[in-house]
Amino acid sequence: MLDRDGFRPNVGIILLNQKNQVFWGKRIRTHSWQFPQGGIDRGETPEQAMFRELHEEVGLMPQHVRVVARTRDWLRYEVPDRYIRRDARGHYKGQKQIWYLLQLVGHDWDLNLRATNHPEFDAWRWNDYWVPLDVVVEFKRGVYEMALTELARYLPRHDHRNRYLRSGMRSREHEAHDVPPDPLPGAGFELPPGATFEPDPQTSAAAPQDNNHAVS
Repeated sequence: MLDRDGFRPNVGIILLNQKNQVFWGKRIRTHSWQFPQGGIDRGETPEQAMFRELHEEVGLMPQHVRVVARTRDWLRYEVPDRYIRRDARGHYKGQKQIWYLLQLVGHDWDLNLRATNHPEFDAWRWNDYWVPLDVVVEFKRGVYEMALTELARYLPRHDHRNRYLRSGMRSREHEAHDVPPDPLPGAGFELPPGATFEPDPQTSAAAPQDNNHAVS
C-alpha cells in the first residue's frame, strides 16, 4: 500500500522505561540497532498498527504500555535503490511514519523477542534517550533525529531532585537535614522474584545501567 508519492505508511515506536531510557533492538543477524517499526496494513489506523507491531516485535500487549505522545505529521525517508526489490523500483520510494512515544508500565520480563515465528531482533538493551545514530542504517538517521527531537518535550519527569538544581540555592530557612537523600539505584523499581539489589559502593547512584539482553 503506497501513497501517490511512492511512500508506504509505517509506524515507529520509542518505548521508555521508568528511567526514560529507550528500548534499543539489534536487528536479527546484523550489527545495526533500531527502534521497533512496521507497516500499516490496509484498513488499520496508525494506532492499531502500532499495537500490532509492538506485540509482533517485542511481545508487549496494550496493557503493558501507556501512550504518551505521537508525532503530529508523517516523517519520511527515502530508501536507496540498492535496498529496493527490482520489481518495486520506479514506484516505491520509501516510508512515511507516525512515531509513538510509549511508557512501559509492565516489567522487563514482559518483553519477548520471540513472540512470533519471524523475529525482528535477536538482542536488546535499555539505552539513553538520545541513541547513537551511527549504529542506525544511514538513510533512517534523519527521521530518528526528527522523531526524538519532536517527542522529547513529552518525556515524563520522575526525578524531583532536579527541581533544586533548576531553582538554584534553596532559601536559608530550609535546614540541611530537610534535603531528601539521593535514592538508591533501582529505587521504585520492582525486581524479579528471588532477586536482590546490592549497590556498588564504587558506582554513582545516578549512573544508568546498560545491559544487553541477547536471545540465544
